[in-house]
Amino acid sequence: MTGAARGQGRSHALALARAGADVVATDLGRDLETVPYQLGSEDELEETRRQVEALGRRCLCRVGDVRDLRAMEEIVAQAARELGAVEIVCANAGVISFGPSWQLSEAQWDEVVDSNLKGAWLTCRATVPGMIQGGRGGCIVLTSSAAGLRGYSGFAHYVSAKHGVVGLMRSLAIELAPHRIRVNCLHPGGVRTPMGLSDAMQGQLAADPHANRALGALLPIDLVEPEDVSAAVVWLASDAARYVTGVSLPVDAGTLLI
Repeated sequence: MTGAARGQGRSHALALARAGADVVATDLGRDLETVPYQLGSEDELEETRRQVEALGRRCLCRVGDVRDLRAMEEIVAQAARELGAVEIVCANAGVISFGPSWQLSEAQWDEVVDSNLKGAWLTCRATVPGMIQGGRGGCIVLTSSAAGLRGYSGFAHYVSAKHGVVGLMRSLAIELAPHRIRVNCLHPGGVRTPMGLSDAMQGQLAADPHANRALGALLPIDLVEPEDVSAAVVWLASDAARYVTGVSLPVDAGTLLI
């Protein structure tokens, strides 16, 4: 589980633990220069470990950068030694920043695209060889976004990355089907997480009526709860979804219909 220090990542880790899985939890554990809100900390990642273990499951907890292949490979190797073969992969790590497309700095573009898209690919790059070698099949869940299925103003780099995650999912689903490894995308809308509730996000929505309207919920709620997205993760990873692959699954309270 990447991006596991808090928010959706922690929620997914706990939901999978309740379903009987041991968990590998990783997070960057520090802030990024161009990301205008505080990211998950090492202490928060350790709290995820504590909560998973309180559910009676084992948890390997490691700080790691999803943009660094060697770091991800080292975490996967340690997981195989301590917990056994990886069978479920959740590429959840992601960040956002804001600005008109023509005013984004190169650094903003790179940090968002590398974290959201390259990070998802490197997570798969590090885990898939072992999953194939293990011969037991498996499930990969990539976190995209409502922004992976439509355009939004004010964060084109995030939209581009999340659209890219969909393309990655579709290609992986085709490539890995002979190995009984299923690959799917989740598309949350607004979720009650530190990113969604941050002053930076709320300020952007207040300043951009189009984005604010398009990110609203059709159902009479303000935000989706992380646990609702986690329920979809658990279902996709379960035998109940054993023939589900190559799917983009919105968990967005109707955001994409607005």
